[in-house]
Amino acid sequence: MTRSARAIMLQGTSSHVGKTILVAGLCRLLAQDGFRVAPFKSQNMSLNAHVAPDGGEMGWAQAMQAEAAGVPARVEMNPILLKPRADAVSQVVLLGKAMRDMPAREYYREAARLWPAVRSSYAAVAREADVVVIEGAGSPAEPNLMRRDLANMRVAAMAKAPVLLVGDIDRGGVFASLVGTMAILEPLHRRRVAGLVINKFRGDARLLASALRDLERRAHRPVLGVVPYIHDLSLPEEDSVALDGPSFPPASGPSSAPTVAIVKLPHIANFTDFAPLESEQGVRVVYAGSSRDLAGAALVVLPGSKDTIADLRWLKSRGIDEALVAHVRRGGALLGICGGYQMLGRMVEDPHGVESGGAEAGLALLPLRTTLEPAKVTQRVKARLLPDGPDFEAYEIHAGTTRVEGDLAPFCVRGDGASEGAVSADGRVRGTYLHGLLEEGLVRRRVLEWAGARPAAATAARDHRALREAGYDRLAHTLREALDIGAVYRLLGLSSVS
Repeated sequence: MTRSARAIMLQGTSSHVGKTILVAGLCRLLAQDGFRVAPFKSQNMSLNAHVAPDGGEMGWAQAMQAEAAGVPARVEMNPILLKPRADAVSQVVLLGKAMRDMPAREYYREAARLWPAVRSSYAAVAREADVVVIEGAGSPAEPNLMRRDLANMRVAAMAKAPVLLVGDIDRGGVFASLVGTMAILEPLHRRRVAGLVINKFRGDARLLASALRDLERRAHRPVLGVVPYIHDLSLPEEDSVALDGPSFPPASGPSSAPTVAIVKLPHIANFTDFAPLESEQGVRVVYAGSSRDLAGAALVVLPGSKDTIADLRWLKSRGIDEALVAHVRRGGALLGICGGYQMLGRMVEDPHGVESGGAEAGLALLPLRTTLEPAKVTQRVKARLLPDGPDFEAYEIHAGTTRVEGDLAPFCVRGDGASEGAVSADGRVRGTYLHGLLEEGLVRRRVLEWAGARPAAATAARDHRALREAGYDRLAHTLREALDIGAVYRLLGLSSVS
């Protein structure tokens, strides 16, 4: 008989309460204590995707959690990835492969057919682990979704996992949200909640003592910890909620530093690409929602998009297209990644209705023509930045082929010798399909030097993966101090570290 892993699950009172980061921290903490650990999230809604070693597509957050656990990412850690394309339509990625776009109503009708993939994926992950740390999705107390649950209490029951219910005090209303969630849960599900966690607290936790006692009395569950707001972890936001509002995210770096402006497209995808820039000392990063936000930037980046044609039209409606052309004419640097690369060309065509359908003229800053195709390219890539390096690793996730209609130098060369991307004749415009290229410190520094945005401080170029590793360790240390780790171990049936 196959040995079954121990499991614990973190669910939240809503999206964006910090479950993802807490799961990563617990994965690192348990791995430090000698356990084989794996993350699991049955259903994730995000436009930040990752390519697993086998070429399958999965949520970036679960890949990050696997990194924290010290294990290779695999699509079974996130069997269902929903990539929103409109308010009620998402592309459904099942076990690493894109199925099709589905309206929410159709998706929930498919719940019974999708559940076996959740169950088999969890079993595959659990076979290779001592402990599985599971992340829920949204809130478990949504009456309209409880009977079609693929992500919360049904998963906890399947894994026989006690649940820690997490609330975000930084937003306000955390006590009402925790008590309210417990009240709405059905009795069977309520019994599965073993404890409460308050996340993102700023200040002296001792001041909460009386409020915590009142919360425990009302919710009939112990508070297992108050986790402080943790700054500068070098881990980007992954939840789609983080994209809402005009202030996402605040500018990083001093106002006097060279500025990198990332165009905040309505359907921006894989904005995790830019966490390394935000961690770069001596560089200011802003997310630009208007042409005014581009003023003074040394480098402008057009990021990936889940709907390239719709975002191209949005650029034009805001006058940002003209501002980008003017930026280049003034000698500014412009980098397009994935969908942003496609926008730099003369035309983007969608004859199969992969995204918005139809066709739209691009910015015509590179002589390219892109045709969106139903088949999606997902692969990991080794490449060398031209003209003289360095080497780096990256990944592709895109649904289109781009033809160069002119004599352009490539952006880089792949490990198999094939050219990739394009560079304009004057060198001011560059485009690539490769995500993750800025992780490598020397690549990031070369890109900044090309753009005239080299940091003033004489600091060494840092590999962002090393920064993340330090972030995981700091996160684990914070959780050891903030949570009742003894109680967590008892919930897992573990009396001591291995």
